[in-house]
Amino acid sequence: MRHLVILGAGTAGTVMANRLARSLRRDIAAGTTRITIVDQDPVHIYQPGLLFIPFGVYTRDQAVRDRAAQLPKTVRYVQSAIERLDPATDTVTLANGEVLSYDVCIVATGTRIVPDDLEGLTGPGWGDRMHEFYTLEGALRLEKALREFKGGRVVVNVVEMPIKCPVAPLEFSFLADWFFTQRGLRDKVTLTYATPLDGAFTKATCSKSLQYLLDSKKIALETEFNAGRVDGESGELVSWDERTIPFDLLVSIPSHKGAEFIGRTPGLGNDMDFVLTDQRTLQAQIKPNVFAIGDATNVPASKAGSVAHFEAEVLSENILLFLAGKPLLPGFDGHANCFIETGHGKALLIDFNYEVEPLHGNFPFAWGPMPLLKESRLNHLGKLAFRHVYWIALLPGYDFPGIPAQMKRAGKRFPVATTTP
Repeated sequence: MRHLVILGAGTAGTVMANRLARSLRRDIAAGTTRITIVDQDPVHIYQPGLLFIPFGVYTRDQAVRDRAAQLPKTVRYVQSAIERLDPATDTVTLANGEVLSYDVCIVATGTRIVPDDLEGLTGPGWGDRMHEFYTLEGALRLEKALREFKGGRVVVNVVEMPIKCPVAPLEFSFLADWFFTQRGLRDKVTLTYATPLDGAFTKATCSKSLQYLLDSKKIALETEFNAGRVDGESGELVSWDERTIPFDLLVSIPSHKGAEFIGRTPGLGNDMDFVLTDQRTLQAQIKPNVFAIGDATNVPASKAGSVAHFEAEVLSENILLFLAGKPLLPGFDGHANCFIETGHGKALLIDFNYEVEPLHGNFPFAWGPMPLLKESRLNHLGKLAFRHVYWIALLPGYDFPGIPAQMKRAGKRFPVATTTP
């Protein structure tokens, strides 16, 4: 009997479990194939919802559901941490002592934040005047802090890249502008966005065309700011080159790393514990029957739910090809799209891949209805509606009509090539 083991039941792992359970349903029913998925947490968190919880837009219950309920009944779910992966013997050892043998292993263990990597961040002031919103607990604590905040210096700091949902820190800054405006406190609050990048956005075209958003909202921008330490008692964030940003409230986006067991498996991951992965086929470099998907990989695509969905379309097909002994398809082009909440009931939408940076135009069709790289009320409503789409369609692994895994060129305004006479 063939055994497929999926490590991690977040967005990427759950989508893969649902897609493979449908594709292999006859083999599963015949008893020739079985699928096991492993995750240590009993609840599934809608990660984009963590951005809204600090501002009271979403509640905990709107972002959390039972994990087992999101998985197919034909897939065995094991709740346990993962101790180690042994590609030499095709086995996974779990923290509960169980050892799983596999024919195919899919690593979908996402990211973890490591606030201890920044000196002083988890010291005095952590959870009081220094916060993060990349965990449910952190988002809930930050909601209380924002609700009680009466004015002062708010600093949003990205410690280092890569991070999960690269635009979320900027979205937080824009939503903070809206939040304090609604409360009548905006003139009592200064907002600063500090990033290690040379621009506000991860994509150069966005940094150039969307700088007006920070200017119009009076959000100060500190670029190439590589945080070295933080002093919660004095309220100072200090870079490696000794630049200092004072704060009354620090919203930190801590360093992200892959799952710890990846680091315990020689040759599986890089120095940040992200799986070394072929960026087109999603096959891990360590061994042909090991694959990776979503935030767990080192592919140069955004760590975002849309990317996991598009990757799953490609990877599920490649898993079937691998089981059939056929060559894999280099089908993933780095496609990503995401809404960027800009506050005050508006949002942007971007759509890009490995080769094409975000462009102006329309999405998902040539006529729209959603504009690209342009604020609109419709994009904001789309961002809010996506919570329902996530539970109903994305997690179950259904394809989205009109939005294929490979990025569409239709609707995008590509620069006109110029020729030199």
